[in-house]
Amino acid sequence: QRQLVESGGGLVHGGGSLTLSCKAPRMITSVYNTKTFTWYRQAPGKERELVASISSDRSTNYADVVKDRFTISRDNSRKTVYLQMKDLNADDTGVYYCNVNAYETDYWGQGTQVTVSA
Repeated sequence: QRQLVESGGGLVHGGGSLTLSCKAPRMITSVYNTKTFTWYRQAPGKERELVASISSDRSTNYADVVKDRFTISRDNSRKTVYLQMKDLNADDTGVYYCNVNAYETDYWGQGTQVTVSA
């Protein structure tokens, strides 16, 4: 089983909303609570780019292109990080990945596809 498991992707019309989840089922809770989690995305033919991150003290960071539209949050009791996305547009289409550096290793989830139709 992977360290990170993403879900919540799908097909949505422009202007719509989706919420992605990133669970860390195998991570020890005491370790999970100290880690920064980051969402990345990769559009077809483009490089992977940072979307948003949340640290252990819940401070957040966003790419300029998603500010005021996306919200990252975490529920430590569920060992889950969320990415709420609204006002989606075609440029938000891509595979969304969750990332964390833990146990001296960089972990990635399998990705979840988000497709925004015009």
